Order: sequence, then structure tokens, then C-alpha cells
Amino acid sequence: MTIEFRDVHASYDANTPILKGVSFTVENGEFVAFVGTNGAGKSTTMRLVNGLLKPESGQVLIDGVPTTQLKTSELARRVGFLFQNPDSQICSPTVREELLFGFKALGMMGEDAERRVDGIIETFGFNPDDDPFLLNRGTRQLLALASIVVLETPVVVLDEPTTGLDFRECVKVMDIIAELHRNGTTVIMVCHDMEVVADFAERVIVMSDGQVVDEGPTFTVLRNRATLERASLVPPQIVDISLALPLMQASLAGTGVARANTLNDMQRAVLAQVGSPRVAGMLGARLGDEFADDEGPVAAPGAQELAFSDGGASRGARASSGKDADDVQASSSQEDDGGNGMAPGSSPLANLDDLDRAADLISEPDLPPATAEPEALRYLDVTAQMLKSSAGSKARVRMRIDKRESEGETR
Repeated sequence: MTIEFRDVHASYDANTPILKGVSFTVENGEFVAFVGTNGAGKSTTMRLVNGLLKPESGQVLIDGVPTTQLKTSELARRVGFLFQNPDSQICSPTVREELLFGFKALGMMGEDAERRVDGIIETFGFNPDDDPFLLNRGTRQLLALASIVVLETPVVVLDEPTTGLDFRECVKVMDIIAELHRNGTTVIMVCHDMEVVADFAERVIVMSDGQVVDEGPTFTVLRNRATLERASLVPPQIVDISLALPLMQASLAGTGVARANTLNDMQRAVLAQVGSPRVAGMLGARLGDEFADDEGPVAAPGAQELAFSDGGASRGARASSGKDADDVQASSSQEDDGGNGMAPGSSPLANLDDLDRAADLISEPDLPPATAEPEALRYLDVTAQMLKSSAGSKARVRMRIDKRESEGETR
């Protein structure tokens, strides 16, 4: 199903225009993220997609048919809509009744509806008799999402689906959305979290002041500094680092480091710069299987040589850099607190001195092996610590969650 906006203007009152000539197309099966400042018109655009609003001028076309010619109930069969606040959507006294509500509203009650609801309850792990309004915020959001998923619409529109969720809830919601997309559903998502956008969206449409100011493949848009500044966006951490390092060290321009979009990209770029198999093993062990290359984790030297403890650098490698055991312990403790002395939640570019040293280290191709390996390891330490510095960093939280689960802790 194709969705097309042609020079759409819309407002909530005559004196406050919201959309000012918006045009774009979403093709069948795409995963498109809408990003931009608050008040840019993203949520209004979403309401126009599913017919909750009609354009003042221009056209919103669903498979070539203007929404002004379609009943809202007809659009609801094609486009599922998840509100930013689940409490704006939930309206039934039990979980089961909430999941059945859409079928009742669309006149689709029957055995198939009951079967689908039973399946969704099992998939999401709901208690069908729970009162939705007594559930926590994350579970209410999951319930609102489930009430859309169960209808199996060909398009789902998601207005800030991860707002107010903790990391685990966010992962669960986005995993479900990703599975929908893999099964052919068109996904249109408003999102302020550029890490989520980078992980899931295939294409990004940027809005500012009621207009589309940029659109294209996700990382093409997220690497455009002019677009980021105009829409007040902060790029994902790896992209931020990749854009910043060449500015600090000109010799990195044009290298893989300057083009890295993901942690795997940065891993491969660093290895290409360093050119040391031993350091390749160190990096593989440093970052772990979670950040393995497409062909699997980088092979590491023997476990005894790389005795990493709790994500810290190997004591043997530290010793080769001239650091004693106390230095190693201090480094490991420092990383647990966020790494490089950065406060949780601070920018990964907060410690520019360390980044500048990192740029110097990986841009020096003529270091002898005895010097290059410990120097490269220092860079790997800086990089890994930066990636895990922010309290909201997925990399850091995933590592901790995986570690806790491996030790038998429950979620």
C-alpha cells in the first residue's frame, strides 16, 4: 500500500498553520522514521495518514485514493495507529476486552478475532483479566501496541512508541515492530531517539516548522550536519564520533573511521587502521560477541593472554603498556562509572582530549609493532569507554543486562 502526500497544508485553527506544503511518498513495505523538533508537524502528519485529520489543501492519497473520499472506518482497516500516550488509546476494563475492541469497532467479531486475541495474549504474556489502567506505563504501551498488531493492518503508524519506556521495555516494543516489518508491514514511526532510528529505520524524513527539510536513506540523513543543525538533531553516538574524529585529525578524512555508522563499521575501520592481528583479537574480546562482525566475532588470542575482567582491558596488555596492576584496577573501576571520567548521560564527545589522542594513535601507520599494539589498545579502551559512557547508551546497557542474565538474575 502506497501513501502519498501532495503539497499538504493543515492546521487546527485558521490562525495557526501546522503543515505548510508537505510532500513525500511511503512505498509498500518500507520502514520510515519521521524526525525533527517539537512542533515540527510530525504528529499532525501521522493523523493525516490514518484519516483522523483531513488536509485543508493538497492531497493525502492511500493507494491513489484521497483520504477525503475514504471513511475513517475504512482507513482503520488499512492503517493501525499507536498514540504517543497509551492512556489516550486504552478504553476497556480488561486486557482481553481492549484487544477485542478494534474488532468490535470494525464489525469484525467472530472466531478469527477470538483466535487472534488468544495468540496475542500468549505472545505478549498478558493476563487477559488484568485492568489495563492498573498496569505500569511500559505494559500499557505494550497493550496499546498489541491492540494494533492484532488487527493485522498492512500499515502501522507509531507516534513516539518508546516514549517513557525503560531500556528493556524499549527493546521489547521495537523487537515486535521489527518483526512486523520483516513480515511485510509498512511502518511509519515518529521518533526522537536517533539510536532507535539508526537501528531500525530504512529511510528518514526530517521535518522542521511544518515542512519536509530532508529525506533519504537513514545514515545519509543522519550524517548531514546541515540537516542535523536545522532540525536540532543529535546523531547516534557512532556517527557523532565518526564525524568528529576527522575534524580533530585531518589524516582520518576519507578512511573507514570517517564513514563508520555502526559499531561494527567502527570496529572494522579501527582494525584497518591498526593492521595488527593481535590487536584485532583484543578488540574482538574487548567488545564481545554482541558487536561481532557479520561473519562472527573477531578471533581473539588465547584466553590467558586476554584475561579481560568485567569489560576491562587485559592485565597483560596493560602491563605491556607500562601500567601496573593498580593502574589496571583503577581503569576498570573508572569504566564502570562511565569511562574516561564522563558523567552518565554526557555526550560521547565530552572528553575531547582523549578523542584527540585516539585520532593521533590510529592515524600513525609507521609505529613499530612493539609500540603500535599497546598504543592501539589504548585507543580501543578510549573508544569502548566512550561507547558505554552514556546512561542511555544501548551498548552499555545491553552488556550489563547480558552479564546479569548470565549470572542468573531475573529481569
